[in-house]
Amino acid sequence: MFKQSVFSKSLAALFIVLSLTIAGLGHVITPNLVHAEETKALYDRLGGMTAITAVVDEFVNRLVADSKVNGRFGSTDVERFKTLNAELVCMATGGPCKYSGRDMKNTHNGMRISQAEFDLTAGHLSKTLKTFKVPKQETKELMAIIGSLRKDIVAAP
Repeated sequence: MFKQSVFSKSLAALFIVLSLTIAGLGHVITPNLVHAEETKALYDRLGGMTAITAVVDEFVNRLVADSKVNGRFGSTDVERFKTLNAELVCMATGGPCKYSGRDMKNTHNGMRISQAEFDLTAGHLSKTLKTFKVPKQETKELMAIIGSLRKDIVAAP
């Protein structure tokens, strides 16, 4: 019993010292931890390929269910479309994937996609990200990446 109480007191003292040390260094440690998180690739912050695949799956399901845009997918192999979108997001966010599809300009050439259709599609992505509780910063970064594709996708006013 004596050894246990000495051990308990020593452990308690160590805990107090560590707590005070960490509290005193909080101003040094916290920014470094935050900085480390910010320097991780968006791919990693999104949760990697498993999370990206789940989001893309839900996103494409929303598109296919929306009568305002689902006509665009009449002859599309939906599973391949999901795979290509997951590859694109993976690659664009710093992941290890290589996008195996055609570039956005050639893919959408002649489709006459309007600004409104692009915005509606982006809205579905935004809602999907909210459904998966993707943090605001990561949502903002991903939506900026998608937004940068507008010039290659939208052809009609």
